[in-house]
Amino acid sequence: MDPAARTHSSPGADRVKRTAPRPRLGLGLGLGIALAAIATVVWSGSFVTSRALHDSVPPVQQAFWRWVVALAALAPFAARAAWRQRHVLRRHLGFLLLASLLGIAAYNTLVNQAALSTSAGTMGMIMAASPVLMAVYERVGGVRLGVRRIVGMLIACAGVLLLMGGGRPSFDFGAGDLWMAGAAACFASYSALLRHKPREIDGLAFLFAAFVLGTAMLLPAYAVSLAVQGPFDPTPSTVGPILYIGVFSSALAFFAWSRAIALIGAARAGAVYYLQPVCVAALSYVVLGEGTSPAQLLCMALILGGVVLSAG
Repeated sequence: MDPAARTHSSPGADRVKRTAPRPRLGLGLGLGIALAAIATVVWSGSFVTSRALHDSVPPVQQAFWRWVVALAALAPFAARAAWRQRHVLRRHLGFLLLASLLGIAAYNTLVNQAALSTSAGTMGMIMAASPVLMAVYERVGGVRLGVRRIVGMLIACAGVLLLMGGGRPSFDFGAGDLWMAGAAACFASYSALLRHKPREIDGLAFLFAAFVLGTAMLLPAYAVSLAVQGPFDPTPSTVGPILYIGVFSSALAFFAWSRAIALIGAARAGAVYYLQPVCVAALSYVVLGEGTSPAQLLCMALILGGVVLSAG
């Protein structure tokens, strides 16, 4: 072929080249939204579990054993990858420490602390505000959110505020609500940080290293909790939920969420995360007997509408 022909392609050829990758991007978008939805549904169960364990397992002990179980579940798939990348992980230790603090050690401990005095439904509602902060982080980073996504998030936020206020906007938070607000901020910061994960770090190696570091950060607090509160009683009603949050809400959901953010970004994944209060409300009604009023159902419809608009 003539070199000039290769160098100066026709406008039609350029359009073909530009439009060819679109099917892959569409598949990536669909997969990313599906993974974000899986993580959201599984995490909804962890809020109900934390609430169910609030009077039998201290918050720090819940968090510590959650990550011990998660490490055991993830090790067969990720330990070898983490060992192969040990030099890469060491180079990015600062990033790993911050991600582990926000997403592993602090976030889940705050959720468990909030569960001592807040219903599972309220926990899910407050957590639904975290995607707003995720979107703010992305906007600060130069990402254009688009009018449709912004309007969708505002509609979903309105639904969350109405839901928390029993049909009218309310900012009257109790102690448990404030703990949960701190957890939401930690999760949003962790999700935004994931967007900047060094490309050379394998996803499984990153998760395994973060789980190890987060568990190590919890170890001193766990020792204090044992000394002050004593160990919890390992019965089927305590061990079973911890196994659930360790295997599914930690290993599986965190992997799905990390992949979702890599595919579609924190803001769009955060829009899917607005489904969480609806999932939590349904699960808390079935498992804990927490009721849902007609006004709450109407607010949930607003949240779902905002999700569809933002993620569409």
